[in-house]
Amino acid sequence: MEQPERKEGFPLEAAAPRQMGRALDSSDASPDEGLIEDLAAVDKKAVEQLTEGLISHYLPDLQRSKVALQELTQNQVVLLDTLEQEISKFKECNSILDINALFSEAKHYHNKLVNIRKEMMMLHEKTSKLKKRALKLQQKRQKDELEREQQREKEFEREKQLTAKPARRT
Repeated sequence: MEQPERKEGFPLEAAAPRQMGRALDSSDASPDEGLIEDLAAVDKKAVEQLTEGLISHYLPDLQRSKVALQELTQNQVVLLDTLEQEISKFKECNSILDINALFSEAKHYHNKLVNIRKEMMMLHEKTSKLKKRALKLQQKRQKDELEREQQREKEFEREKQLTAKPARRT
């Protein structure tokens, strides 16, 4: 019979198939009787070897992945901090824009107030001039009326003097 090949990481016993030499009869012991004890010993050794092989095969990749994930996590933290700073800058810009809008609105209303003040001063000047003119007109009317009244009185006196008077007898 041929010798089975030994596979790496597996014991020869686990890799070798059972040889069937002769036919079994009812007086022979079962072929599985000693197999359970052999399998327990082979299983422990095989499990250890398989575990070591599996760990040695995947551990370097897992360690590299762990380091890469740690770097990625650190980069994400830095990115989040940078993002928060940029957000705060945008908030400041919005605040500045709001302040600028308030200043331009204040300037607009200041200009309106200045214009209203100018208009009020012009109206005050016009009303003052109108009051002076009205006073002068009133004074002229009063003077004219007084002169007319005096003129009437003079005319009345003149007519009185011109009217014939009867002579007095003494």
